[in-house]
Amino acid sequence: MGKLNSSLILRSIVNFNYSLSCSVNTIATSIEDLSKNPMSAKGNPKKHDLFDNVDDALTLFNKMIEKHPKPSIVEFTKLLSAMVRMKHYVIVVSMCSQMELFGVSHNVYSLNILVNCFCQLGRIDFGLSVLGKMLKLGVEPNVVTFSTLINGLIKGGKFPQAVSLFDEMVEKGYQPHLIVYNTILNGLCKMGNTDRARRFLRLMEERGFKPDVVAYDTVIDCLCKNGLLEEAFDLFSELKVKGNRPDIVVYSSLIHALCNLGQQKEVRRLLNEMMDNNISLNIFTYNILIDTYCKEGMICEAMDIVHTMRKQGIEPDVVTYTILVDACCKEGMVSKAEDIVDMMRKQGIEPDVVTYTILVDAFCKEGMVSKAEDIVDMMRKQGIEPTVVTYTALIDGHCLQNKMEKARGVFQLMTKEGCAPNIHTYSVMINGYCKGKRLDEAIELFNEISRTGQSPNNVTYNTLMQGMFQLGRVAAACKLLRKMLASGLVPSQVTCSILLDGLCKCGKLKEALKFFQALQNSGLEVNIIFYNVLIDGLCKARRFEYAKELFHELSVNGLKPDVYTYTTMIYEFCKGGLPDEAYRLFKSMGDNERLPNSISYNVMIQGYFRNNNTSKAIQLLAEMVDKGFSADLGTATLYVELLLRSDKSILF
Repeated sequence: MGKLNSSLILRSIVNFNYSLSCSVNTIATSIEDLSKNPMSAKGNPKKHDLFDNVDDALTLFNKMIEKHPKPSIVEFTKLLSAMVRMKHYVIVVSMCSQMELFGVSHNVYSLNILVNCFCQLGRIDFGLSVLGKMLKLGVEPNVVTFSTLINGLIKGGKFPQAVSLFDEMVEKGYQPHLIVYNTILNGLCKMGNTDRARRFLRLMEERGFKPDVVAYDTVIDCLCKNGLLEEAFDLFSELKVKGNRPDIVVYSSLIHALCNLGQQKEVRRLLNEMMDNNISLNIFTYNILIDTYCKEGMICEAMDIVHTMRKQGIEPDVVTYTILVDACCKEGMVSKAEDIVDMMRKQGIEPDVVTYTILVDAFCKEGMVSKAEDIVDMMRKQGIEPTVVTYTALIDGHCLQNKMEKARGVFQLMTKEGCAPNIHTYSVMINGYCKGKRLDEAIELFNEISRTGQSPNNVTYNTLMQGMFQLGRVAAACKLLRKMLASGLVPSQVTCSILLDGLCKCGKLKEALKFFQALQNSGLEVNIIFYNVLIDGLCKARRFEYAKELFHELSVNGLKPDVYTYTTMIYEFCKGGLPDEAYRLFKSMGDNERLPNSISYNVMIQGYFRNNNTSKAIQLLAEMVDKGFSADLGTATLYVELLLRSDKSILF
């Protein structure tokens, strides 16, 4: 037989029918791309680790396979183990098949390696077939065999099968070691099954295994992520009572959960407890604290924590700086965000795709799309490929400026670059076309979605439906709603409010009232937004009496008018020549904990002016200024007209 090289390895995978229950051809179809390029590997200078690349390993394998007599399976297993450490799982599969063809008998260790390779490649089905082969050959599986398969099943999202295999393993008398228990526990937690995870801790104890701090860390973290903070602290107390010393991982989980709930006092208590126990904060914990301050808008305090980190000898990482960049961008401080990026570069930390994408999004939202494009160009030059999120942010920037040709250009570019648009990308493009009143192109793009194998979501439907209503295409919007229902999607409150608003604005008030009644009868929560839409529609249709009835109905249904509701009613009272009624409503806003805003003041002041009650208008204008609000163009125009008519200065 001739020697193997890296190109023959692939062919051998395709051609060799491994004696399992399924063909290796299937494996090759799924995974052959994984080993097209030889990879260098360096590590500890063990006998089988001294390879510059895959070809060197294959040369040694060829020498071993051609020897007479053949080296023992132990020597082959050492080579296979070295290849696994280099992560060349596909090649190991091929080597195992070649060994069998050359008459080298496998043992439990070499077959365990094969099981591990299949699991690493995501082919747990082939890994289970190896287990079947072991039993058929009389090779006794060991705890490593079962542990590897259990881990592979969990990684593949097949948790019920992992639990079944675990139970079978115990029934057959194999004693799982602590790692297996922790693996199952980790799987339960990843599924969010907190109750079963806690019961599994008890099971471990019943079977003679004392859960270690890793086990407790896993369950406590799961409880924290599921908002079960009280249960997490109960388990934390149990951890300490049973003689385990809490580590930084469990403290970080608890601190993260407390920060999310704004419980700063408890955070400080835990930090002090860590200090008392000589547990130093790590970069992950510091990043949690920095993120918390940033979310509260306390960027200066977050920067202080960065300085504290440095004093403790912990250098900020790319995550730290990205948190700060994101916070600055959300506060509209884009130039400050740029300064932070410059700072991180000076520290020898290069921004990653997440950092750059945040900047791209921020520049686009600020209308500085050309700067965003410069960042994308710079990313490419640095070998950082923009993601679908990056491209979508850039598309949105062009859409916000109604430059749909440029948006379409980016959309086509990302497809050309092998970055497939996702449903959010399509929704952004459709929104851009709708805002630009290019409905036919929006519909065309909507129809394209299904051809990509994706399905429109609620946001996509809502966006297109709103665009149809804005252009008076009522029948098309209703047809789209029927299509949405047929697809199995449940209309959200946003969907229903768009439909109600669209019917009102398109003069279909009768249909709007009928739909509103249907909503009330359906059991769907009809909130203040629905009432606002209908009250506004009734007012514009000169059905003010009916609008007043709806307004008074709010308290009966346990709802409070918001500022928009009050302002709409105030405007209609003023318009109907009833400024005193309007003012009574204006003054009652505080009773419902709804303080008037700038729009409410301006509407009321303009109502007084238009009803020739200038003294009250001037008085309310002074009050508005004292509250820190400004006159809008309508109020300013009426005031100037008053000055011109009176031909004298009115001071206040």
